[in-house]
Amino acid sequence: MITLIRRPTPSRHWAWSTPILAVIATMIAGGLLFAALGTNPFTAIKAIFWDPILGPNAAYFRSQLLVKAAPLILIATGLAVGFRAGIWNIGAEGQYIMGALAGAWLALHVYPAEAAWLFPAMIVLGALGGLVWGLIPALLKVWFGVNEILVSLMLVYVAENFLAYMAFGPLKNPEGFGMPGSRNLQQYPSAFNGELIAGTGAHWGVVAALIAVIFTYILMHRHIMGFRIRVAGEAPRAARFAGVVPAKLIVTCLCLSGALAGLAGLFEVAGPAGQITDRFNVGYGFTAIIVAFLGRLHPVGILLAGLLMALTYIGGDVAQLMLQLPPAAIQVFQGMLLFFLLGFDVLTNYRVKLGKAV
Repeated sequence: MITLIRRPTPSRHWAWSTPILAVIATMIAGGLLFAALGTNPFTAIKAIFWDPILGPNAAYFRSQLLVKAAPLILIATGLAVGFRAGIWNIGAEGQYIMGALAGAWLALHVYPAEAAWLFPAMIVLGALGGLVWGLIPALLKVWFGVNEILVSLMLVYVAENFLAYMAFGPLKNPEGFGMPGSRNLQQYPSAFNGELIAGTGAHWGVVAALIAVIFTYILMHRHIMGFRIRVAGEAPRAARFAGVVPAKLIVTCLCLSGALAGLAGLFEVAGPAGQITDRFNVGYGFTAIIVAFLGRLHPVGILLAGLLMALTYIGGDVAQLMLQLPPAAIQVFQGMLLFFLLGFDVLTNYRVKLGKAV
């Protein structure tokens, strides 16, 4: 019989080992999945993890690594702050959409204005769009005690429908011959979030992601606010004696994570995506939850986890193209990461004992 015995304190060794074990287990289970689909598992794993970095066309794929990782890192750093406080924002996907809509609305509203103030103003509006969408579950929780998990998640579906309405209605390109979707911001120089260094893929979203990592590290490890957030998550009753005001903490964490998700949406719509369409969102807000936990809710860990998850995105595309793997198989492979991470995470708080139960 297998018995789980709770540890007196969480194991730091297992806390940092479980992400590595989760990646290895994902490779093994994913390999079995690919084998069941009739694909050589070693070829598939190589296509996902090796070819985008050191394969024949790696020069192109490496630049895409930063493009894919930036929104994941930006959203995950904000989510991690709330998660550390025990505040569960599951609606980053909706905040990502609303940030993109707010910033794109300004650019399209003043089109074809060419002005230096336009892109900075779009950034501010993008952050505000996400912040306001994060503020809704915060206020409902503070005023009425409504569960922030349900509210933030339901708001994702509201945002998706609002996105479709805007793409087919107010933001639709009047010169698009009836096709849904806005004007392409990549053809609008004042609003375009282009590459800062040619061939690297680095745009302002990448810069913002790095700033977010540094900012959240200082906040969580060098500032009294970070101390209060950690105490609130680990010992809520003790936090009150440390001067933590729960309502203020809830609003701060949800607004911060909403603003960062909104920024990610703005940088994406003004850069790689280029336009508002009903399929603009691709699940970055949900994938960022995996990134946050894979990075152990630590800013540096999130940076590495974001790059790893971006690698699976790009490698997944390579595997689909080269090996004709179905997209669903790649999504299952990515989902395995969270599954195994949560599974191995049990070892952080419990130790396994084999034998008869006492």
